[in-house]
Amino acid sequence: MRGCFPWIVMMMLLCGLGCTVCAQILEITDPAEAAKDPDFKIQGEYIGEGIWPDGEKVKAGAQVVALGEGKFAVKVTKGGLPGEGWRRGDLWFSLSAHRQGEAVVLDGKDVADQPVTGKIENEVMTISSTSGGTALALKRTVRHSPTEGEKPPAGAIVLFDGTNADEFHNGRLTPDGNLWSNVTTKREFCDVKMHVEFRLSYMPLARGQARSNSGVYFNDCYEVQVLDSFGLEGEDNECGGLYSLRKPEVNMCFPPLTWQTYDIEFIAPRYRDGKKVSNARITVRHNGVLIHLEQELPRATPGRQTEGPPPRPIHLQGHGNKVQYRNIWIVEKKEGS
Repeated sequence: MRGCFPWIVMMMLLCGLGCTVCAQILEITDPAEAAKDPDFKIQGEYIGEGIWPDGEKVKAGAQVVALGEGKFAVKVTKGGLPGEGWRRGDLWFSLSAHRQGEAVVLDGKDVADQPVTGKIENEVMTISSTSGGTALALKRTVRHSPTEGEKPPAGAIVLFDGTNADEFHNGRLTPDGNLWSNVTTKREFCDVKMHVEFRLSYMPLARGQARSNSGVYFNDCYEVQVLDSFGLEGEDNECGGLYSLRKPEVNMCFPPLTWQTYDIEFIAPRYRDGKKVSNARITVRHNGVLIHLEQELPRATPGRQTEGPPPRPIHLQGHGNKVQYRNIWIVEKKEGS
């Protein structure tokens, strides 16, 4: 990968501003309302092919992050989109972009450090280097998780199916029947397999941890982060991260206001005579892609309770944002299964 200057600046912007400023920024939770912003129609994922800077004909992907006021950051990845041809450590380069009339103009440098220009118009992105090496053409696409809408198996505990929020303390429904964040299950659990779907708000002017923040806490103390980190590096405090413990294998965060899925297997810690004798373990699939495999959780993550013996509830963090959830179900696992 190449640490291109525009991308570094964008990362600083996304991660460096405090929540005091961002708390006043508009948060859009309705896709129809977001569609009124012309930037919303540009942000998202693009897929196509062409010539990479080294002259190889390749499949390529791009993620366009809306930064508000007609400005964007663009991440171009060799091999395809994250989880579909591109993995952490593969080649990529970044571009900056801004709206110019009906089109969006791109500029920056490719992995060969050659200046490139391009544009996005009518959902098509074209990128070319002034030296004649790079030549990519990509079309906007919308990905969906392969487990979106997955039905609970026989014997599952349905925590939320859109009819009511009775399984949660502080449970509240959105106008269109989803579940607002900042809720805790009334039931307590030990070892579980969990399916949960979430939708991030559209907050192009927000930055860092103020950009549609939530999280799924197992045993009320271990967090799988939920955050609009679309197009970013994928750190432990970004979407899919085990907060403060481990970054995901690949950043599978979809653009805001796209439904996403977590499919998680959690093994609770074991205690004997009041002392922990084995750590919790977790396997996470984000939008169908494995991002953590039987990862040990040696300590609690910040934000909720200290470690303790199960059973305990599951918490969907609020953190001041209006993240929405749906289709939540649990399969309890017997020890050793």
